[in-house]
Amino acid sequence: MPDELNRRLSFSNRSSHFHVSNRSAILVGLAFLCLGATAPRARPQTSLLPGPKPSAVPSEWKDFIGDYGPDGPMFSSAAEKDGKLLLIGAMLKDCDVRKKSASELTASCASVSNVRLVKDSSGAVFLRTDNWNFKRRDFGVDADHIARIQPVRPIAELRQEALAASPPEETGRFLTPELVEVATLDHSIHLDIRYATSNDFLGTPVYSQARAFLQRPAAEAILRVQKKLKPLGYGLLIHDAYRPWYVTKIFWGATPPEGKIFVADPAQGSRHNRGCAVDLTLYDLATGKPIEMPGTYDEMSPRSFPDYPGGTSLQRWHRDLLRRAMESEGFTVYESEWWHFDYKDWKAYPILNVPFEKLGTREGKSLVN
Repeated sequence: MPDELNRRLSFSNRSSHFHVSNRSAILVGLAFLCLGATAPRARPQTSLLPGPKPSAVPSEWKDFIGDYGPDGPMFSSAAEKDGKLLLIGAMLKDCDVRKKSASELTASCASVSNVRLVKDSSGAVFLRTDNWNFKRRDFGVDADHIARIQPVRPIAELRQEALAASPPEETGRFLTPELVEVATLDHSIHLDIRYATSNDFLGTPVYSQARAFLQRPAAEAILRVQKKLKPLGYGLLIHDAYRPWYVTKIFWGATPPEGKIFVADPAQGSRHNRGCAVDLTLYDLATGKPIEMPGTYDEMSPRSFPDYPGGTSLQRWHRDLLRRAMESEGFTVYESEWWHFDYKDWKAYPILNVPFEKLGTREGKSLVN
């Protein structure tokens, strides 16, 4: 993925428009100091737990928690911390939120008067003042918690081009690839390979099979993470791991220019192409259900940043638990996506372009080597 995180970013989706002059401006606008955001860099861990586990928020708050308003100074968020509902943003200072009714919360703010969160008869939620009427933003996430974009070109056309193209030539010495299938090493590691289904951000399958492969050292590190999480009641749910280069080319061609911060440039290749990157989240061992995070997988919004300060304390706690567990075994979180982790030796492996169905075959071995 590109590292140009401070370039201008804007994109449109079905129901909202996200426009950022730089990534830091969003987090400043959200008053991240209020929620104790941390910078996305690796750090040593003495414990996996990021402090005491918070309680779930009251059910009546859930409809109001989220982001409101245009990007810039008026970008605001309703978030929960320490059992309190907060309104935060550059224009909102010292807000005391109180419940007026089941469909309305009022806030006494030092900087803006007559602030309230209102749910109308259709279920839509708004942040209103005497001068504002901002609808809560969904950033293209549908009712099934799937983030989607409108591809700028037909996927079938992009697939044909990508399969006919070749990865960039690389020089230097690389380790010999040894891709192993992660789920076969520990069946308690679950898979939800979105790109093998229509439940992905493009709305159509791009993988031929729902499988997850990693270079052996990275796969073994994942097993150690799983072992550490089990006593805490959690397991790993993998969305993506090794990605053939041609799929990276499809993603790049399908994504509008303003959203390319979230996809890799095929001219450089992706860390996924090297078999040393994994997209994953947590699931509850008792129920088998995915854990709720501040944002949705593959969502192209501020909620994807690993230091995004919104949402609930419990969501952020789970996000940070995942990160601490992964970092304890040599992975580093990607600074635009809370779910994406790179293994420490990713630079030592070459870009690969072997489809899943050919891995393990004689033809596949020749393509890898």
